[in-house]
Amino acid sequence: MLVLLETSTGFALFKLRHESRLRAATEEDLGAIFESDPERLGKFLKLKAFQKFKDLSEALTAAAALSEGKLSKSLKKFLKRNVEQSDAVAVCEPKLAGIVKEKLDLECVYDPGLNEVMRGLRARYSDLLRSELELETERPMVLGLAHSLSRYKLKFSPDKIDTMIVQAIALLDDLDKEINTYAMRLREWFGWHFPELSKLVPDNALYAKLIAQMGTRRGVSRIDWEQFGDQVHREAVESAARVSMGTEISDEDERNIEELALQVVSLSEYRAELFAYLCNRMRAIAPNLTAMVGEIVGARLIAHAGSLLNLAKFPASTIQILGAEKALFRALKTKHPTPKYGLIYHASLVGQAPPRIKGKISRVLAAKTALAVRLDALTERDENVEQITAVDDESAARVALGMENRAKVERRLRQLESAASSRAPSRRQAQSYPATVHADSTRSRPSRYDPPVEKRSYRVGDDALPSDGYSFRPAAANKAHTSADQADDKKRHRNGPSGTGSRESKRPKEADERP
Repeated sequence: MLVLLETSTGFALFKLRHESRLRAATEEDLGAIFESDPERLGKFLKLKAFQKFKDLSEALTAAAALSEGKLSKSLKKFLKRNVEQSDAVAVCEPKLAGIVKEKLDLECVYDPGLNEVMRGLRARYSDLLRSELELETERPMVLGLAHSLSRYKLKFSPDKIDTMIVQAIALLDDLDKEINTYAMRLREWFGWHFPELSKLVPDNALYAKLIAQMGTRRGVSRIDWEQFGDQVHREAVESAARVSMGTEISDEDERNIEELALQVVSLSEYRAELFAYLCNRMRAIAPNLTAMVGEIVGARLIAHAGSLLNLAKFPASTIQILGAEKALFRALKTKHPTPKYGLIYHASLVGQAPPRIKGKISRVLAAKTALAVRLDALTERDENVEQITAVDDESAARVALGMENRAKVERRLRQLESAASSRAPSRRQAQSYPATVHADSTRSRPSRYDPPVEKRSYRVGDDALPSDGYSFRPAAANKAHTSADQADDKKRHRNGPSGTGSRESKRPKEADERP
């Protein structure tokens, strides 16, 4: 069996002797073998072929290809020239074994039982290759290759290309805060001298440019109005400067205010340049994500996740509420409804949706955004990282997937808007319309059940006075009067209707002559 060893100076191919003895040996026995003198070590390993790298660039190319699991041209020629079809080659990487077996049709194996042999071989390869190497140039070659490989990985690592986006969006947020702070301070400071200008020019950048050109309100004539165009009303500013009620300022105050205005102007210009740079980087690194949610929202999602690859690992449900973690855990703790959107709320598709369907649109948009992010993160790029390379014939369709998914989300938005407009009325409206029709069904909705109500009218007889002429008395008096009436009725019943004890005979005649 042959053993392939990749070193910083070249490729070496060793023939393994006494293979069964080395496999059966323990770690202590192998350590004793590899720590012995080169003559004893030569009984187990014999150098068959060695190919030295010509320069540092060739070594860097070979090392980078091996680290990425690829087969370099130099290694391919070396194996074709020195390995026969009947020989078996052992390597230390399983990916390399599969690639060699596929590309060169050689018996290449990865045997974990030979890991200790590989480790000992790397430790003593300089003694075994003493005749092939120049010891004076070996150490500088190793150091130079290590530095070059580190720079290569840092420059072309797919995990690091989005670092610029993370830093750019963070700087953009900081610039917005600083510009807002400086502009508010400028308005308050210059407002003591020319307070009317603050309402006439609401834009901070234009306000700072005007102050930088005119100095004080008496210098309105020095303003280059063609530079502002229709953004500033010239007549209003000039008339306000003539009748301004502001205080006077000294030359030193004017100089400091102008310097602050120049700072606001320069920060605003740099902010515009940074925004253009961020847009270009987003279109180059994540074009499908940019098509779905825009440059700013896409950059915030990448920055919040840490990298584009980390964002691609998130499910659609996580992307939907990314940025609302505090509200999510508060809702789970208090057993309230969880938030429906996070940073994705600022996307244009969610912003143009009615409030009633924002949650549904954010869920649909998050699902399509997850597909776009995975495509952007897992697609190969060229060395300049300025555009996505054509890996196969379907690369153009993959780049256009973002626009296709955006069209699907817009179509879904129109469907939800039309369904919401034709939705059944609320319960209050249903009281006026007993039978309504559902938006998604042709059946009529049953009317609301109202229990029958007894109709009552005013009865005059209930409020009339008693016919016997008795007046109203308190409850206690009524009770005593009732018991006296009952005693009179018993006495009248006992004496008969015509008896002397009859109640009717004892009543005065005036009572019977009442109308």
